[in-house]
Amino acid sequence: MLPDYGGACLSEVVPVLYRRRELAEAGELPAWLPSAVAEARQVVLLVLDGLGWRQLVERRQLAPTLTSMAGGPITSVAPTTTATALTSIATGSAPARHGIIGYRLATPAGILNVLRWTAGGKDARASLPPARFRRTAPFGGRTPPVITRAEFAGSGFTEAHLHGVPLVGWRAPSSIGVEIARALRGGAEFVYAYYDGVDKIAHEHGLREHYDAELRFTDRLVADAIAALAPGAALVVTADHGQVEVARQPVVLDEDLVCEIALLSGEGRFRWLHARPGRDGALLAACQARYGELAWVRHREELVTEGWFGGELAPEVAALLGDVALVASAPVAFYDPADSGELRLISRHGSLTADEVLVPLLAAAA
Repeated sequence: MLPDYGGACLSEVVPVLYRRRELAEAGELPAWLPSAVAEARQVVLLVLDGLGWRQLVERRQLAPTLTSMAGGPITSVAPTTTATALTSIATGSAPARHGIIGYRLATPAGILNVLRWTAGGKDARASLPPARFRRTAPFGGRTPPVITRAEFAGSGFTEAHLHGVPLVGWRAPSSIGVEIARALRGGAEFVYAYYDGVDKIAHEHGLREHYDAELRFTDRLVADAIAALAPGAALVVTADHGQVEVARQPVVLDEDLVCEIALLSGEGRFRWLHARPGRDGALLAACQARYGELAWVRHREELVTEGWFGGELAPEVAALLGDVALVASAPVAFYDPADSGELRLISRHGSLTADEVLVPLLAAAA
């Protein structure tokens, strides 16, 4: 399922919310945005990391507040990974434009872990300045209050996708509604809030009883956010990606293929293979033969041509990609020995299955 760039996609949410009144007056408000938002004087966008549309619908009885809100599914971006999707939300642009095109990127300084902003296990903020790495300003150059975890302040990824935006830190989720109310009382026309509990629980425990308990809690958090709305305000809820519970043992690449590979990047469900010089064609053919039943196996040029990233890539962005992509279609992950932390993840994301791509876009007005 390819992202609906230019349509019902995460990359369109912030631009449409900022232009909602203008679009409504012109009769051009997109159908995926609930009409109640159009006339709101203030809007809060709450991003629930990891809450996929399909996982929500399958558990609708656990989330009465969310499932009573107006709206439906939209698509995430490619890859369906937090670093790329959150940057697309904040900047209102496709990955091809903003340049943060994955979780682990091959840079001249080494493999960059975007969320930790480390390369080779070391802080990469000096060698790869975050604010210059990202190619598009957040929120169209505006500076709305961003309500997020306090410990994210000053991190490399925060500097990359939220540079110059005032952060309001929370230490416990119960503070999110309080901070939303404060921001609205302070006159903010647009507020961005972020909560990552669903994603953390899914990674650690899968999509079972712990996930169900977290969804119940998150639904109450959303109810608190609605209660915090000032008259004339609206809450919009979305997510960066969904989840897939995968086999406990990742797929280890065959030894005879490893000699064709210079390095690996990406993540388990969107694994990039960087071929040794002149070997990308042979590597592609071998991977298609061996892993075609588990993954969409594509050459980088095919992905760009098919529009996976939302447009043409600047040379410096294209250089971050590998040569062959293993994009899991089955509930598996492809192993990278340099990223052993992935072994602990029970549910994952990154690929383009509907479970990962479809996310909610829901709204409620005060």
